Amino acid sequence: MTTPPVLSLALPSDTGRVLSIQSHTVQGYVGNKSAVFPLQLLGYDVDPINSVQFSNHTGYPTFKGQVLNGEQLWDLIEGLESNDLLFYTHLLTGYIGSVSFLNTILEVINKLRSVNPNLTYVCDPVMGDEGKLYVPEELVQVYREKVVPLASMLTPNQFEAEKLTGLRINSEEDGREACAILHAAGPSKVVITSITIGGILLLIGSHQKEKGLKPEQFKILIHKIPAYFTGTGDLMTALLLGWSNKYPDNLDKAAELAVSTLQVLLRRTLDDYKRAGYDPTSSSLEIRLIQSQDEIRKPNVELKAERYS
Repeated sequence: MTTPPVLSLALPSDTGRVLSIQSHTVQGYVGNKSAVFPLQLLGYDVDPINSVQFSNHTGYPTFKGQVLNGEQLWDLIEGLESNDLLFYTHLLTGYIGSVSFLNTILEVINKLRSVNPNLTYVCDPVMGDEGKLYVPEELVQVYREKVVPLASMLTPNQFEAEKLTGLRINSEEDGREACAILHAAGPSKVVITSITIGGILLLIGSHQKEKGLKPEQFKILIHKIPAYFTGTGDLMTALLLGWSNKYPDNLDKAAELAVSTLQVLLRRTLDDYKRAGYDPTSSSLEIRLIQSQDEIRKPNVELKAERYS
């Protein structure tokens, strides 16, 4: 008997085929659990590789599980390659906890691009937040020197953008300059997903359509929601991948759709915890992803981008 064709390769979707290398939890929505379902709702075939498999996210009192190492990751890639299954339109990466695993990711990128030179690599350089690193310091240099130059789109938060550029972001102008520095290093699309300036929360996006040209830059003011949620960065990057591929020349429109989706989902999460009689300010909250699938598919744009001149 001959092996039947893989239909996502033989009859590819209009959107694409994504390899997503991120963490996984049995319960709750972080990493691949936050990213895979929304991308599928937006029409993508998604193949997840779980960099860790934990019982729950690490914000709980305890967690148990396994961590994938670089050699095990490469075994999976070789298995795919031996069956001619390595054609992907997109690679998505999130939290990576060790230099050795990140170095293997670099090998994966090169391998995927040897199969599809047009591969889009969307990188969320998860390193820390609010002035604190939660990965080993040596990862910063690997991201800066080796990973960023290979990325097509980069989605750091304010702290991560500062670590990657060496620039303190104290103003919108600083945020725009950080994007320009990152463009010079590699990626044509940069979205700093959350910046707080003078108590105001905003997103700054930048698209350099050709090397040497001035990038098109914009901002979106974001409503602050008085709670802390897990998995939101992973979801945001997945949504940016999903919508920016549908609107390749309009990163501002893609960001509007992504931010508006996230805002509705977070409000629903907050309301549901309150309905359950729980004080949502007392700990991190698990997002209501499944309950928000209609809004993920067809978001109503509530928050509009404002282009810089």
